[in-house]
Amino acid sequence: MQFEAFNPYTRILVIGALGQIGTELLEELRNRHGVENVVAADLRKPDSAVGPFAQLDVTDREQLRRVLEEYKIGQVYHLAAILSAKGEQNPVMAWDINMQGLLNALELAREGLIERLFWPSSIAVFGPLAPKDGTPQHTVTDPTTVYGISKLAGERWCAYYHKKYGVDVRSIRYPGLIGYKALPGGGTTDYSVEIFHAAVNKGSYTSFLAEDTILPMMFMPDAIRATIELMEAPAEAIRVRSAYNLQGFSFSPEELTKSIQKFLPDFTCGYEPDFRQEIANSWPHQIDDSAARGDWGWQPEYDLNSMAEVMLREVKARFGKAVALGH
Repeated sequence: MQFEAFNPYTRILVIGALGQIGTELLEELRNRHGVENVVAADLRKPDSAVGPFAQLDVTDREQLRRVLEEYKIGQVYHLAAILSAKGEQNPVMAWDINMQGLLNALELAREGLIERLFWPSSIAVFGPLAPKDGTPQHTVTDPTTVYGISKLAGERWCAYYHKKYGVDVRSIRYPGLIGYKALPGGGTTDYSVEIFHAAVNKGSYTSFLAEDTILPMMFMPDAIRATIELMEAPAEAIRVRSAYNLQGFSFSPEELTKSIQKFLPDFTCGYEPDFRQEIANSWPHQIDDSAARGDWGWQPEYDLNSMAEVMLREVKARFGKAVALGH
């Protein structure tokens, strides 16, 4: 395969490119660097052409090595993972995929095949003993899910490989992410995406979290921008090599419902908490991201209402019926 001359730091591989984050990250990176310079990789094949694509099982280190060498990759965004709710249904599989994929990438980075590596962590590393409000960058981490356990272990591996081998690995503890370009993938905060599809198409929704469950959230455009800003920051600015706290805004299902009702006054929401409620109860309400703000200048652009307005408009345009959005 032929490539144009390109800075090796910006020929990029996005692993998990067909997932919720990967879909939007891939699009933005290609807008910035050109389609041919950003390679998509996923376990499943895309339904339609997506530019350069490699079918990849991240638990197979030699397969990953071949992809890195074939496409002359410099940067890797390693997003492949089993998320929180889905992970509880098959904990051993979730551990194997979440951990072995990361260790493969770290080992290949140690060998010099990856110059800069991004791996996502999560607020799931926090548990019931962590402070719920203003959760600090450094505090008790006692996760109660296999997803959180794997993310905490991954953070420590990242810090270890950076300290021992000088691997340039960077990470963010994502809060719940809300986007309209891909459907959610099995997380505890997925209600915050499902609710917009239900609002546009049915006029009602039943939340699997209780009405007063406050969690940290972020609109996907902010999350994508933060991820790229972190990767583009000079190495000397990155002082946290486990994972940075990142905060957008916090809300409950009830508060989100009221925001949607500003645009769809007849929308209603009911509440039937399920097993995901226990997971959500162990997570913070709001986290302190002052380290990210100070080290590499992180600032969110969206709040609850501006996010809700864009989500309703875009979900209606892409997936919705002919409903009127008012104010």
